[in-house]
Amino acid sequence: MAWVDRHAVVGYGYWGPNLVRNFVVPRGRRLSRSATCIQTSCHWPTPSPGNRDNGGLLRLLKDSRIDGIAIATPVHSHYDLALAALRAGKHVFLEKPLAQTSEQVRHLIEEAERRKLILMVDHTFLYTPAVQKIRELIVEGALGDIYYYNGIRASLGLFQSDVNVIWDLAVHDISIIQYILNEDPVAVSATGACHVAGTPANMAPYYPVLSEQLHRPRQCQLLSPVKVRQTFIGGSRKMIVYDDLEATEKIKVYDKGITVNDGRKAIINLESDTVPGYVGAPPSCQGSAANGSGAFHRLSSHWRVSHF
Repeated sequence: MAWVDRHAVVGYGYWGPNLVRNFVVPRGRRLSRSATCIQTSCHWPTPSPGNRDNGGLLRLLKDSRIDGIAIATPVHSHYDLALAALRAGKHVFLEKPLAQTSEQVRHLIEEAERRKLILMVDHTFLYTPAVQKIRELIVEGALGDIYYYNGIRASLGLFQSDVNVIWDLAVHDISIIQYILNEDPVAVSATGACHVAGTPANMAPYYPVLSEQLHRPRQCQLLSPVKVRQTFIGGSRKMIVYDDLEATEKIKVYDKGITVNDGRKAIINLESDTVPGYVGAPPSCQGSAANGSGAFHRLSSHWRVSHF
């Protein structure tokens, strides 16, 4: 049986169709199982061979043909569904955030480790060619010493009853910071504001703390009239502007930097506007942000071969 036929998707609402597309389309195969979540909106929109509701989550968990389960349901259901899947011996792929509390997250991690199973959260942008290229440039030292990482991630909605703007948007940037700089924040300072009564915070400046030298102020909000996804990374030799909404030039590398002479005086290098031959990302740096499911597929397939 093909590897893809050993996975299931739970939830087919807002993000579930993207997971199914990444599981199925690149391989030209069908997903053998789907389960509905508690909400009636989580179902296959059009029945088709190989894409069907299996009559309930319990039946899915007992199905020995299923090795991994991808969960794309509302956040309040993440913990219970993931815990049930792990206890049934299934690898688990979860949309962010992993759960609603740090205690629940720790419990899921402990359960996965105890059972030697994969528990993976879908930080989608880590798998995009643009972010991978930024990491490559930083690792090879093209930017020099990194001085700051800041920007804004904003849009109008989507308002959710169980997710605030930090959980919805800020986690993307925190995961990118960890990935490209290979550092974990030691603290995060954030101030949330709510402008819609009865809903979680929809606007928040936040400040991940990594080191005294590196500044990382960010802003995220769900009340912007336009969608914005911009990041600015400044180094001593070069600087990057990363705009995820750009269709063809997601990354622009500027040949501008700051150096300090022996007298500790900052000298700004303004030799050219952009790196010659590198105005924007090369074609390989374009791509969608729903590739985490592909990584989960490869990991769980390898794990099955290695450990079962």
